[in-house]
Amino acid sequence: MSLPPLALSHEHLQKLVTADLVRPDHLLGAHPTTEGGVQGVRFAVWAPSAQHVSVVGDFNGWDGFSHPMQRLDFGFWGAFVPGAEQGQRYKFRVTGQDGRTVDKADPYGTFFEVRPQTASIVWQRGFEWTDGEWLAQRVRRGQALEQPVSIYECHVGSWARRDDGWFLNWRDLAHRLGEYVTYMGYTHVELLGVMEHPFDGSWGYQVTGYYAPTSRLGNPEDFKYLVNHLHGLGIGVLLDWVPGHFPTDEFGLAHFDGSPLYEYADPRKGFHHDWNTYIFDYGRNEVVMFLIGSALKWLQDFHVDGLRVDAVASMLYLDFSRTEWVPNVHGGRENLEAIAFLKRLNEVAHHMAPGCLMIAEESTSFPGITTRAPEGLGFDYKWAMGWMNDSLAYFKQDPLWRKYDHHKLTFFNIYRTSENYVLAISHDEVVHLKKPMVLKHPGDWYAQRADYRAFLALMWTTPGKKLLFMGQDFAQGTEWNHDAALPWFHADHPDHRGIMNLVRRLNSLYRERPDWHTGDAREEGMAWIAADDTDASVYAFVRRDPHSAAWSLVVANLTPVYREGYAVGVPQGGEYRVVLSTDDGEFGGFGTQQPDLMAREEAAHGQTHRLHLNLPPSSVLVLEPVQPAAPDLSPVPSLTPEQVEAARQSAQAVQLERAISPQPNEQKRLIADTPARVDGPSVPADAEPLAAEPADPEGGEKA
Repeated sequence: MSLPPLALSHEHLQKLVTADLVRPDHLLGAHPTTEGGVQGVRFAVWAPSAQHVSVVGDFNGWDGFSHPMQRLDFGFWGAFVPGAEQGQRYKFRVTGQDGRTVDKADPYGTFFEVRPQTASIVWQRGFEWTDGEWLAQRVRRGQALEQPVSIYECHVGSWARRDDGWFLNWRDLAHRLGEYVTYMGYTHVELLGVMEHPFDGSWGYQVTGYYAPTSRLGNPEDFKYLVNHLHGLGIGVLLDWVPGHFPTDEFGLAHFDGSPLYEYADPRKGFHHDWNTYIFDYGRNEVVMFLIGSALKWLQDFHVDGLRVDAVASMLYLDFSRTEWVPNVHGGRENLEAIAFLKRLNEVAHHMAPGCLMIAEESTSFPGITTRAPEGLGFDYKWAMGWMNDSLAYFKQDPLWRKYDHHKLTFFNIYRTSENYVLAISHDEVVHLKKPMVLKHPGDWYAQRADYRAFLALMWTTPGKKLLFMGQDFAQGTEWNHDAALPWFHADHPDHRGIMNLVRRLNSLYRERPDWHTGDAREEGMAWIAADDTDASVYAFVRRDPHSAAWSLVVANLTPVYREGYAVGVPQGGEYRVVLSTDDGEFGGFGTQQPDLMAREEAAHGQTHRLHLNLPPSSVLVLEPVQPAAPDLSPVPSLTPEQVEAARQSAQAVQLERAISPQPNEQKRLIADTPARVDGPSVPADAEPLAAEPADPEGGEKA
């Protein structure tokens, strides 16, 4: 049984407007209930500037005069409709401040008609969760900085389709996706396009239903089944979430009461010309609570394990992609209200859904993204956009010229511990004529696959959590098409199957080997052995577990030249063994052998011993000592000041950051001085976190 909705009292409404009600969906929206012994549905909506509001739907023949809503305190409206019931469609008919009457979808709607229809649907059903042990373990794992996190990014509408071309149901997707992700060894899925949106081509980023999974794939309980099933397989579920902007569709949030309500009134602050979307007004408590309530809806009621927050940079900067902008009260370019919102969001999310992961897609050098609030924004991870840009720029080049950009693959190590990073190769990199990942590499088909295998191995052995977009783990040969299923027939071809075998092996090693993941956010987690062989385009570094003697040596040869007997310094003598070679036959390579893996006492690269290795063309080789001892890497040479300065001057990501970011000292002062709240306490005193075993299948009443 679901708990009754919060009463539309002065006290509860005041809590919302003072930012003390983190679950406003328990107050607003459509709630089946009983009043005076009569069953029906109570409707409530925020529309302070409206002249008149009525609720219309299947229960009254869409007659705007049958059920006018009563104006309540603080600009809210409410009405109880006797006889209205589960499954009926409805909208709010709003006569706005501008005199126009428009039928609006419910901002707090939990289920919607299938596009192109736009009505909300009264929906409240129970669900029997069986993932209590998963939630308990998630709480114990906490932030997971030292845990393996390998994310499979999946667009739910195009991962696979039914034979007739329609979308899979959430339940069908649960089994098929769960089987594949388990086979491939990922730890998490990140689902794209879950929240209700009107246009397939937006990939789900222009959200009109912030509290509803898209009806294209079924009802809310079908989506809960997917999350529950994946948890049963040991797979975490992350969602893309878009609090930065919303579409201009008339039935949605835009000018909801005939005036700017959810959006900033000044178009210099409230409109994205690039995306043709409105920007949320983070200075209004009701808007902030609407967004935080949405986040908690997914984290608590749908049991998802985290949110990837889209386009954070566009929220942080008032001059983001615009020539006309309004400075903040200090005359700066930071949106102080958005900063306060993000701090509050992350504090509340971590309190109410312990163990959840909050991940920022943020592309500038804004400080403290993954520093706990109030000192920082409070995210757990940030996408490593600089690593992505530098790595792709390097691998796109003809190997003949790579020596001139050798630093692009070493520069990340200079700042990799400044934040907690996710190395992300997302959907953005394989659309709009950017080519699929394997075809970004130069050369013929064999050379492209060899080079791509080397890229993948370097990605998995570089410090940072991992994310790979669907299709790229079997070397999809076409750009992603959101209107069609993945070309799964590619995976049946041996050339593509080799890439799949490699990703599967990388995930297995990544999960099993503590030296590949425990030191991701620590300096001692990685050390360069050879970072300056520009002529050969060879790199060598060590990954190590700060808590044990486990370590491995990674050697990359990034030219299509076979190098026999290449000398690599190592900190330990004795016999070594191959952990991984991207040139192995099972991955589509030639299977180059290593005749001698005995490290002899002969100095090289500042180390006491050296190995002589056969380096296949465009390959990565990973080795470990047969009897490992904690390595003494103090003599390992670092980049010279001249190399660091050259990297700073020419690295593409840093050039961009310097062009659009404020001075660090000024920005640190601003972020530290920005409160992690709007009004009221950061976490309401009566707020309750998500329990491992919820007493009520729909989640309890949280105020």
